Amino acid sequence: MKVVALSGGVGGARLVDGLAASLDSDELSVVVNTGDDFRHCGLWICPDLDTVMYTLSGRAPIDRGWGLAEETDACMNALKRLGGPSWFHLSDQDLATHLLRAKGLDEGLNLSQVTDLLFDAHGLKTQVYPMCDAPHPTRLLCDGAEMEFQQWFVANQAEPEVQAVCFPELGVASTAAVRAVDEADLIIITPSNPYLSIDPILSLPALNEALENRKGACIAISPIVAGRAIKGPLGKLIPALATRPASAAAVVAHYGDLVDGWVVERGDEAGFKGPVLKTDTVMKSRGDRKTLGRAVLDWAQPLL
Repeated sequence: MKVVALSGGVGGARLVDGLAASLDSDELSVVVNTGDDFRHCGLWICPDLDTVMYTLSGRAPIDRGWGLAEETDACMNALKRLGGPSWFHLSDQDLATHLLRAKGLDEGLNLSQVTDLLFDAHGLKTQVYPMCDAPHPTRLLCDGAEMEFQQWFVANQAEPEVQAVCFPELGVASTAAVRAVDEADLIIITPSNPYLSIDPILSLPALNEALENRKGACIAISPIVAGRAIKGPLGKLIPALATRPASAAAVVAHYGDLVDGWVVERGDEAGFKGPVLKTDTVMKSRGDRKTLGRAVLDWAQPLL
């Protein structure tokens, strides 16, 4: 069975980790959102790609999810003392990742090639593809003006009310990512933010077409539990963009016919039609990730 996971953010990376525990490296491919990527201090930062990499390698902190555990901040502290930009935190070991990425890109490698090098350096065999190699930035419309994603999310702590999420009109998806979706027996939309992590992937025409014309089933895990987002600003975005309370049903309505079956937290299944798995979806430990990943794969088998 060939499985493709669409991922962004901490929740997506954690489910990917759980899936990887039950699948061989040639059975699982991951298409990762790069709409959050941006240039900072001369470096190209890829938050979602790095979160998947650190999570799969066991280096991401359990409590926080993003970044690296047991980190130091000598470089960032020195940058602050020099009057440099300190609003986006780059810890010391994490900085090494960004430096190596910048070196590869400056030498003419594309983002997919650099990502392969970084995953190889971590000893990871899971096939992970950026959704595209060229920049495809997500922007947020707030108070009638567009704001860069990281300025909204980090610098402004996701406080400005969002009127719309905006993507470039044209973007070229990674050839490997499109091929993976074309060949997939099962596509899993991880419990990532639909607007900020999955929609950027769907905004790429070739990937959107591949998903619509998929040969396999597409299932999704709800990122909303009992009306609240486990992490991030989704709980605020649903009322702002969908004009309805945050709920698993609101996420179902957002994806529409793209999804063939749903995995939801017990108690959130009211009003669902079609195949639904009711289970524990909150991943508090690495063991929880493995349990959920195995449950999702087992439940999806009859849908193939």
